[in-house]
Amino acid sequence: MPTIWFCLVAISIAGYVILDGFDLGAGFVSLFIARNEDDRRQIISSIGPFWDGNEVWLLAGGGTLYFAFPSLYASAFSGFYLALMIVLWLLILRGIAIEFRNHMEGPLWKPFWDVVFGASSATLALLLGVALGNVVRGVPIDSNGYFFLPLWTNFLPGADAGVIDWYTLIIGATSLAALAAHGCLWVVYKTNGAIQQRSRSFGSRLWWILAALTLVTTGVSFGIQPHLAAQFQQQPWGVIFPLLAVLGIAGMKRFSGLRQDLGAFLASCLYLVGMLTSVTFGVFPYVLPSNALPDFSLTIQNAAAPQYGLQLGLWWWIPGMAMATAYSFFLYRRFAGKVE
Repeated sequence: MPTIWFCLVAISIAGYVILDGFDLGAGFVSLFIARNEDDRRQIISSIGPFWDGNEVWLLAGGGTLYFAFPSLYASAFSGFYLALMIVLWLLILRGIAIEFRNHMEGPLWKPFWDVVFGASSATLALLLGVALGNVVRGVPIDSNGYFFLPLWTNFLPGADAGVIDWYTLIIGATSLAALAAHGCLWVVYKTNGAIQQRSRSFGSRLWWILAALTLVTTGVSFGIQPHLAAQFQQQPWGVIFPLLAVLGIAGMKRFSGLRQDLGAFLASCLYLVGMLTSVTFGVFPYVLPSNALPDFSLTIQNAAAPQYGLQLGLWWWIPGMAMATAYSFFLYRRFAGKVE
């Protein structure tokens, strides 16, 4: 049962990254491809009906984590307290930037909120990658299952590292590039005209950066976390997950070149799924490794809720997520097509 819930948490998080990832990326690239008010309106219109619904998947992932692995939830939310407060403020800033920009007319009002929207989207995409890097690298968990990390210390990924070090910054940069490319492909799919062409061109350049960062990320991750190599050696069938990422990033380039915009966007989704599933498979059965003493690591066994609660909760999780999925399906069908 803990393995099932581990997979359900991973599915919820992957759903959030894929769905909210494109509006994070669109917000970031708007700083570079939007030239005038019409361009900004098209970008915001392309994500406007979806962004708040997409964040339901973040709540679903957090709620599932809280229910299934309460020890992990308690440990992570205390250890990453400062970083999580920054994430919360960035989510708030993104929301109010979209809502507030049209409340007034003025030479500084809309440009100010456009910059807030783009900068908060970029920083949030970066921090999501940094958080993933901390999970792969590990944190200094003590015998009670608790830890605390400052934002940074000496930028070295050792036992006394902070949230940010050179390794987590590499993962954060990869996350930013991946979601920026994801957002570009979404804008290309949803718009026409000059903004579509600029987004296509910007996304084409981003692809090369993303490909390079993916190779670097893969190499340094296996060096930082030895459990990754051991897991893939013991379970060689898991190579299917990195192959999904390879197929996804190749498909992004191929379909973009053929001007098959929906195919390129779906390939980007496949790349994100492949990268996330590679990480979750690589760290399994850990949910939060300890980089100080491996015996103190949180696993799916010692961090899980009691068996009865996991079994009962599954009967609530399935219909709840079915409704969320149905709502998302209806929303994307209702607002399908290009924005005006």
